Amino acid sequence: MSAETSAAQGRDEHFLRVFQRSFRTWRGQRPFWAGLFTMLGGLPIAYLPYADLRLGNITLAMATTAGAGSLIIGVLLVTLGLTMWFQAPVRVFSGIAAIVLALISIPVANIGGFLIGFLCALLGGALAISWAPGKPAAEAAGPSDTAEPAAGRHPLDEPDHRGEPTLPAPRADEVYDPNVTGTTAHADGGRNSAG
Repeated sequence: MSAETSAAQGRDEHFLRVFQRSFRTWRGQRPFWAGLFTMLGGLPIAYLPYADLRLGNITLAMATTAGAGSLIIGVLLVTLGLTMWFQAPVRVFSGIAAIVLALISIPVANIGGFLIGFLCALLGGALAISWAPGKPAAEAAGPSDTAEPAAGRHPLDEPDHRGEPTLPAPRADEVYDPNVTGTTAHADGGRNSAG
């Protein structure tokens, strides 16, 4: 292999670069950030009721009667985050469930994990609901974007890329007036005339 030859993509590259490229592709095909924020929201909600804070010889225990409820909410949020990652088609359900669990965690789990878990789970649920899979570049362009209009025809006379007809172009003898709409009847036998 000479100095002029380039490395074959995926074969002769460093394994970290290959891993980074494959991880970026994997991350782009699912609501990655939504799942991450949802899981990060579940951790403080589940952990804080069982945490002990030690200040010298003093131990502060935050155990509450709702410890089991906060543990269940935290585990469910982590599970919903993993579901967003590995089952992207159910992202809307997972997002709604994450928002509901985040709201329930306010009275049950120490103000939603001292608002840290609540805000992370709320953000993750909202991101999951709003995420939509992207289209490949060739598919996103569509046939109507690349096709040239027929000779002598106005591009607005063609239906748009969704198949919906567009308004016809004005006639050559019509003067453009922004106050005249397509439903205005013209006295000289316009578009909506009866005869």
